[in-house]
Amino acid sequence: MPTSVPSTPPQAVAAVPAGPPPRSRPGGRPAMAAVLLGFFTIMVDAMIVNVALPSIGRGFGSAMTGLQWVVDGYTLTFAAFLLSAGAISDRVGARQAFAGGLALFVAASLVCGLAPGLGVLVAARLVQGVGAAMVLPSSLALLRETFADPAERARAIALWAVSGAVGAAAGPVAGGLLTVLDWRMVFFVNLPVGAVALLLLRYAHPSPRQAVPFDLAGQAAAVAAMGGLTYAAIEAGAVGFGAPRVLAALAVAVVSSVVYVVAQARGRHPMTPLPLLRSRVMSLAAAIGFALNVGFYGMIFLLGLYLQQVHGLSALATGVAFLPMSVLTSFVGPVAARLAARFGARMPVITGQLLIATGLAAMVTLPADAPVWLTVPLMVPVGAGGAMAITPLTALLLETVPAERAGVASGVLNAARQLGGALAVAVFGALVADRSRFVTGLHTGLLIAAAVVAASIVATCLLEPARRDAR
Repeated sequence: MPTSVPSTPPQAVAAVPAGPPPRSRPGGRPAMAAVLLGFFTIMVDAMIVNVALPSIGRGFGSAMTGLQWVVDGYTLTFAAFLLSAGAISDRVGARQAFAGGLALFVAASLVCGLAPGLGVLVAARLVQGVGAAMVLPSSLALLRETFADPAERARAIALWAVSGAVGAAAGPVAGGLLTVLDWRMVFFVNLPVGAVALLLLRYAHPSPRQAVPFDLAGQAAAVAAMGGLTYAAIEAGAVGFGAPRVLAALAVAVVSSVVYVVAQARGRHPMTPLPLLRSRVMSLAAAIGFALNVGFYGMIFLLGLYLQQVHGLSALATGVAFLPMSVLTSFVGPVAARLAARFGARMPVITGQLLIATGLAAMVTLPADAPVWLTVPLMVPVGAGGAMAITPLTALLLETVPAERAGVASGVLNAARQLGGALAVAVFGALVADRSRFVTGLHTGLLIAAAVVAASIVATCLLEPARRDAR
């Protein structure tokens, strides 16, 4: 399932008057190759670490709480900084923002691979997430600048979407393969790929800069709110919800959320204007995206641990177990597009939600000693369901919001999805922290994920693109 792939704003593929097509910039192919490589890399990194977690835990002698932060450190900053990354891209220029974000991501990957301890690894993962958040919106903006002809641009954007989907699906498999050598390789592999992308980017023309204001208060409040909530969820599993540091983190999350809302309501240049946040379509789409990632991220996290800690599989065998899901998921996107064109967007979204919920619930029925070959097929509907749902969902959202709000709406949707993944790892990690009760915690987590996704079907039924909203 693609993770955090923003939809194409309508103006990206708008028709042009008759006549000779506009000329695209020189160096378009190297620029596109750089964008595809960079985008693929950050999407792989969202999933690649999950299979390596047991090896990281053994290497550092880390408990479950620390391993949760290895995953959530990346996801958390990725989600929080997506809200303003588009504005930063416009402010400094798409090529410059892409290069800066990718360079930051690669440098942080090097620190991850060389980390002497868990604290350094988690800190570097936080920085990786910031870099990834910068790469994501600027990659699409760079393609839109480079290819002036609508037909060329449409083909480039289609390849961009495929690269993200394949990267996300390939993450667990790549993690298993690289961990055979050393878990640090899951980070070192980013260095040559990122270096090639940065070299190719030299052929792209510098992007124009725009006088776009930056909402510092809103961004700081968003980071504090998401961070406080995630910290509380992770630490509660270790020390209980009544622990002072958990209560303090919850208080920080609540206060920061209030500050964020006030900043968006009264700030001169809010990054997420309140009319958009009040939009019924926007709020429902964000809730659905949140639920989809609870199911998908939650399953990847839990099964990556389950196959190694309960079944005793190697990292390589665990990666291979994810392979059928990864391969088949890559073919679902075109099917979803055809279904949406024929039956409307809600039909494939609901179909995807039902597939995810059914797959997760079916896993709970398997006994702890069930052979792995019974678990592997049940991953497929979860991955396929996510791929089935997310593209029509984002398309439906962008049909409803005004064109000038398309980028912001996509950022909010993707931030909600990443937050859903972060909280799934936080909550489900707490459920399986006790090795003696791992299977019970696994089943509880899968049931929670299935229930969250099933409940979001109600939101999809209410999500009808009747008129343009949030003007």
